[in-house]
Amino acid sequence: MKHVLVTGGSGLLGHFLLLRLLEEGCLVTAIYRKTTSALQHKNLRWVEGDILDPLFLRSLVQKVEEVYHCAGFVSYAPQDEDLLQQINVGGTTNIVDACLEHPGVRLCHVSSIAAINRKKGAKVIREEAKWDPAAARSAYAFSKHFAEMEVWRGISEGLKAVIVNPSIILGPGDLDRSSTQLFKYIYEERPFYTHGFANFVDVRDVVEAMVRLMNGNHWGERFILNGHQTTYQQFFRQVAEMVGKKAPSIKIPSWLTEVLWRLESLRGKLTGTRPLITKETARIAKEEHFYSNEKVKAATGITFRPLEDTLQWSCSQLLQKERS
Repeated sequence: MKHVLVTGGSGLLGHFLLLRLLEEGCLVTAIYRKTTSALQHKNLRWVEGDILDPLFLRSLVQKVEEVYHCAGFVSYAPQDEDLLQQINVGGTTNIVDACLEHPGVRLCHVSSIAAINRKKGAKVIREEAKWDPAAARSAYAFSKHFAEMEVWRGISEGLKAVIVNPSIILGPGDLDRSSTQLFKYIYEERPFYTHGFANFVDVRDVVEAMVRLMNGNHWGERFILNGHQTTYQQFFRQVAEMVGKKAPSIKIPSWLTEVLWRLESLRGKLTGTRPLITKETARIAKEEHFYSNEKVKAATGITFRPLEDTLQWSCSQLLQKERS
């Protein structure tokens, strides 16, 4: 029976990864900080702890064969820059060091497409895109980039590790957390939408790709995990139709978006709260990049689900939660 450690087990990705690992018959230890999920199983052990505690991690890593590092912090708010560095970079450093102390332990590190350089004018982005330290990027993107650098350091010292870079992960998670807030936006029938594009991937496809990569021989590589690119308007319309809500109908012009993020920045500084829109989120939405999934498809044979299937599944699951 394979022993596996999962960080971030109570998150959207962590939850579905745990389900998959348990189905495979693994003995799983899952780390949580404040709250666990409702998932319980005879082969699942929840452990409260912090990835910023290196001694805590070492005590767990020495008992396992594989580590899936899903824990991380997502924020585009300027006041979270230090926290992003602590959790995303510092936490990954601790994970890598713990794995290096126990030769034979294999690591799957969950990064983000934010850590892959976006060249202006490029329609398709691939894994080999070189990071440009002089380019204007969010603190979140830099934190994920430097976290990857820690994994590459581990690889250079003999660690068997693979890096995955998912796009926006969709699934029936907590409506107040992460990407699931996009569904909440429709449930609340917000009237506004912005022109822009986004890349999405089904959480089940992310899990499938991660497990296949760990079961293969893909050490020292990174893989983009992305299913589809669509506009925010199309995304909102599809979700609204599926949940019986009114879709956003008022388009925010580009010039107003530039005004709004500046006003939000000022409001955040005056009130100490996080802005609803930032310079980075406003400008990322305007970019029309597709993150290529050809490498991971060739390596694993995975087929990404149609976006409509992902939305149907997510909406039906979220509606069931709402009724229960």
